[in-house]
Amino acid sequence: MLIETKRLVIKDLTLEMADDVYINSIDEDNMKYLPDEVFTKEEAMETVEFLIEQYKKEDGPFVYAVFNKETNKYIGHVELILLPNKNYEIGYHIGKKYTGFGYAKEAVNDFVKYLVTERKIKKIYGISLKENIASIKVLEKCNFKKIYDGIGEYQGENKEIVKYIYSIE
Repeated sequence: MLIETKRLVIKDLTLEMADDVYINSIDEDNMKYLPDEVFTKEEAMETVEFLIEQYKKEDGPFVYAVFNKETNKYIGHVELILLPNKNYEIGYHIGKKYTGFGYAKEAVNDFVKYLVTERKIKKIYGISLKENIASIKVLEKCNFKKIYDGIGEYQGENKEIVKYIYSIE
C-alpha cells in the first residue's frame, strides 16, 4: 500500500523500520495515550514482524508507516482495526516532535479517502480519550461526527472517552 499526500508518504511497514517504531513507542504522548503500544527494541521488532504478516490477512490489524516526504523520516503511523462487531476503527499516532504541523490531519484525511475509495469501507469509527484534545481535533477536522461522550472501555479500562464516526451512508 502506498499513499502520497502533499507532505507525507504512507506505506507498508518493513523490518528496517523496527527501530523507528521503538522510538515512536516510547514517545511521551504515545506512552500516555497508547500504553499498549509501548515496546522494548526486541518487542518492536516482533511487533513489526507480526504486523507485516497481517497484510496477507483479511482482518488485520493493518498498520502503516507515515513518513515525511521532505526528510524521509518515519514520523508515526496510521492503522485500521477490524472490531469484533465487524466495524472498523481508525488509529493514528504522530511522534511528539512532529505534532503541531498538521501531519496527523493530513495522514488521517488521506488514509480515510483511501479506505473509502479503495477498500470500499463505508463506516469508520474513531475513539479517543476525552483528555486527548489533539486527537479529537484531528477526527473533527477529518469530518468524523461525534456519536458518544462518556465512560467507555479504552485500553482495557473504563475511562472518559469520545467516539466518532465517519460514514458515507
